[in-house]
Amino acid sequence: MAALLEKYFKTMPALAEHVRGNPVGGSCPRAVEAVFSPALFAAAEQEIPQWPGYAPTPLRNLDRLAAELNIGSVLYKDESGRFGLGSFKALGGAYAVLRVLAEQTGAPSLAGIRAGDYGAAVAGMTVVAATDGNHGRSVAWGAQQAGCQCRIYIHRDVSEGRQRAMEDLGADVVRTAGDYDDSVRVCAREAAEQGWHVVSDTSYPGYDQIPRDVMAGYGIMVAEILAETSPPSHVILQAGVGGMAAALCARLWLALGAERPRVTVVEADRAPSLAASARDGVMQTVEIVEETVMAGLSCGEVSPLAWDVLHHCTEHFVTMADDQVGAAMRCLASGALGGGAIEGGECSTPGLLALIAAASDPALRDEFGLDRDARVLLIGSEGATDRDIYQAIMAAG
Repeated sequence: MAALLEKYFKTMPALAEHVRGNPVGGSCPRAVEAVFSPALFAAAEQEIPQWPGYAPTPLRNLDRLAAELNIGSVLYKDESGRFGLGSFKALGGAYAVLRVLAEQTGAPSLAGIRAGDYGAAVAGMTVVAATDGNHGRSVAWGAQQAGCQCRIYIHRDVSEGRQRAMEDLGADVVRTAGDYDDSVRVCAREAAEQGWHVVSDTSYPGYDQIPRDVMAGYGIMVAEILAETSPPSHVILQAGVGGMAAALCARLWLALGAERPRVTVVEADRAPSLAASARDGVMQTVEIVEETVMAGLSCGEVSPLAWDVLHHCTEHFVTMADDQVGAAMRCLASGALGGGAIEGGECSTPGLLALIAAASDPALRDEFGLDRDARVLLIGSEGATDRDIYQAIMAAG
């Protein structure tokens, strides 16, 4: 084991499962553009930089890790400080809230909603969402900024700290008895009964435009990355329902065409819905028997919109176990990988773990193309979104 990694990992991380994808070569296919048009991304990229507090998040150079793994470079997009909400989700939910309110009020632009020009009309509206934490926090923040009502559904295993964070933003938080997928169903049913507006980051039959808007917000990350550095050759993207992974893949494909990077999608081995879908060639649902510590990835049902993109562009679907998550978080926090000390939450670790696992195995290293010319992009999707859990994991090491 490499000396740097040996300090943090008792054993080298290993892939729990590896399913080879069947990606399409060449330019972005019409099937992907039908989900994410250039105009969809452009609208989000015009709007979000106008928000107070907007700034591109850091792209950290994990140069010591790259040297240890003997690959060209490893860059880590650090979303821990995004709008003070602690994750990339800040880009999507809040943007979609504004889009919903503009459509309902007839506002010609989102600026009027942000400025309070439609305050009386907006005050009587309610937006709702189901969440593991980060998406709900973004929706609640967007509702608070716009002045509408907000109701968030969380499942039985969402931490109290994440619940409080949404309540602090003015949301009415309802805890359901089942898992994440159950909270999605309860949210959809009660919203239909009450005439509320669902702002979901996962699509389902008859509901896909708002998830497109949510995912379009995530494309900001790619715009920022390409403005700062040369395109990556590889990107490793963690996935729950697959929204972030699909959005970034589509945005990269639209920008880079046939020169888009090789894509690896990584899930928790306790919620391998995309890996199961790739194995069978059609979208699959898996049962969540045990919750993963990577809370945002604990999703048994793939978003159909995400699958419509990911099955076209993913070379490798892999899963990782929970056992090395804490070590990866402590490794990021130490600054030993390069790029300074990084506050990476549980869901920020799967890409890092998958990279170490693949680059350290000679056969996988060759299959993934992780050589001295490889430029690998990782997404640090969250920081300490529950401070108590984060501190406990830090102390455990």
